[in-house]
Amino acid sequence: MKLYAKVMPRKEVLDTQGRAVENVLKLSGFELKSCRVGKLIEVDLSETNREAAEEKLRKMSEYVLFNPLIETLEIESLP
Repeated sequence: MKLYAKVMPRKEVLDTQGRAVENVLKLSGFELKSCRVGKLIEVDLSETNREAAEEKLRKMSEYVLFNPLIETLEIESLP
């Protein structure tokens, strides 16, 4: 089962990568309100139960994939 861990900087944390990308896009003539840069981590698990797979990925994420002090985590599965 493929699952995705979407990791984004918390809104309270300065997103320097997002700010840099936003500035380049604006200087290039693109109109946008804001830009944030995060990570999308794809994991293919052997689990067949969706809830069990999501819990396993959440534990993996809390262990090594994201820092809860400065980032948020969303677990997603696509059909």
